[in-house]
Amino acid sequence: MSERAFFLDEGIGERRAVVTLRGRPERLLIEREGEAEVQRLGAHLVARVRSVERGAGLAFLDLGEGPDAALNLKPDEGPVREGAWVAVEIRSEARRGKGALARWLGPAEGPGRVIAPGPDLGERLAALAKGAPIRTSETARAMADLAQSEALEIVFPLPGGGTVTVETTRALTAVDVDLGGRGGEGAKRAARAANIAAVGEAARVLRLKGLGGLVVIDLAGRGADGPALTAAARSAFAPDNPGVAIGQVSRFGTLELAIPRRSRPVVEQLWDARGAPEPVAEAMAALRALEREALADPGGRFELSAAPAVEAAARDLLPRLTARFGARLTLVSAADRSGYLVRQV
Repeated sequence: MSERAFFLDEGIGERRAVVTLRGRPERLLIEREGEAEVQRLGAHLVARVRSVERGAGLAFLDLGEGPDAALNLKPDEGPVREGAWVAVEIRSEARRGKGALARWLGPAEGPGRVIAPGPDLGERLAALAKGAPIRTSETARAMADLAQSEALEIVFPLPGGGTVTVETTRALTAVDVDLGGRGGEGAKRAARAANIAAVGEAARVLRLKGLGGLVVIDLAGRGADGPALTAAARSAFAPDNPGVAIGQVSRFGTLELAIPRRSRPVVEQLWDARGAPEPVAEAMAALRALEREALADPGGRFELSAAPAVEAAARDLLPRLTARFGARLTLVSAADRSGYLVRQV
């Protein structure tokens, strides 16, 4: 039996794909209607060079929609000048405060356009599944809700005791390993077991959250078994290849890794910079809640009361639900409300 299972939830205005590893969420992919194709991972497009920073070896590209992308300049790619048109591939999606990263394909002629779209969510999930069955319907929705909730957590338990805490900064992601109740007479052995388990759990959590870049794991105990931990890290982070770089355990008891950044982090799709729910994400959750109530009570009338920003994000999508369930579903804006509430009327 495979260690991994695959799920696809088709929602109103949103699709969510989940990969589980031994029953726990390992990846969460979210795709919403209206997202810019020029910003999608893997898209091939023609963009205009907005500016060139020769000293930094970068060009910044106007993609036509969304933030500019950065292009690393290489001597074999010829001169790149402001205003020129270039063909590029999106290799890393934009994240908060930073634009996408692009790969040079060659010179081009305008106007800006998508040459070939990046794979959509269904195609990305199929590539991960490699022919394995993909579950849908209620099972997929429940798993997507679980994955979404867990992706926003910070502290994760380890089998046998202890925890790993995963927190991000602008510069790096820090992972702290805590022994919890695993100490005692065999403290060194307990620390070794916890550290190896933590490396595997960190790999799962970082994939679930969609995090990349520099990762520093603060290991538990002293005198960590460097070779064993390096081997464990190579195995645990193998699904993130190509491009994973793993350092040696330092004299400070930390293990450093670099993981390629590809997709936009999940937390940025769900929360704003202040740590509050994004109105679009809240609207999708509200519509799922409204749909769930309508299915549970075929004759009931339900009202979705939502904060103005959430109501605005849900307004254009509500007709899809009323087309299925009739006028018994209504949506109102409530200036005094944060989030949303579904109630029977």
